[in-house]
Amino acid sequence: MAVSASAVKELREKTGAGMLDCKKALDEAEGNIERAAELLREKGLAAAAKKGGRVATEGVVEAYIHAGGRIGVLVEINCETDFVGKTEQFREFARDIAMQIAAASPRYVRREEVSTEELEKEKEILRAQALNEGKPEKIVDRMVEGRINKYYEEFCLMEQSFIKDPDKTIDTLLKEKIAAIGENISIRRFVRYELGEGLEKKQDNFVEEVMAQVKQ
Repeated sequence: MAVSASAVKELREKTGAGMLDCKKALDEAEGNIERAAELLREKGLAAAAKKGGRVATEGVVEAYIHAGGRIGVLVEINCETDFVGKTEQFREFARDIAMQIAAASPRYVRREEVSTEELEKEKEILRAQALNEGKPEKIVDRMVEGRINKYYEEFCLMEQSFIKDPDKTIDTLLKEKIAAIGENISIRRFVRYELGEGLEKKQDNFVEEVMAQVKQ
């Protein structure tokens, strides 16, 4: 049977394994995602979850300054050993994450960091928007939940699409690196500064600018 792209994507997000490995596992499992995940674990390609609980206190604080000095990012990314923290593969991952933050402007690392107060405020705004659009009361709450997920995808780093490969999220990218490197890796925290932030100024498309710099 033909394996759909959505099934491959779901399996990648579930296991952190590569696209080709996921497709092969789904082919072998005749499209059954749970069985495919078991096959990947048996082959050692879905080991990221096992490493997630291990202590990661080494790593790097990576910096990225956008061309012209208009955006600056500092991000702390942890691993288990100093040796891995100095490898080019780990440092490249850190640079990609710093660039992601510069381009996509997340507010949080993960959705758990969004305060209850802010979440409730956002829900109130989204609910009012839905009602103003004339949506029936009985479906408004369901619409709000769907839009809250979009809010997470926009402002939570782990749920954003990776700027270099929009078909995968940062969470998927992280799991792939954990599987490849063999150590637990954690994106702990970041700060992002934008020149003139909070002041009235011309709006620029920094995603396009950052990606243009990547391609140079």
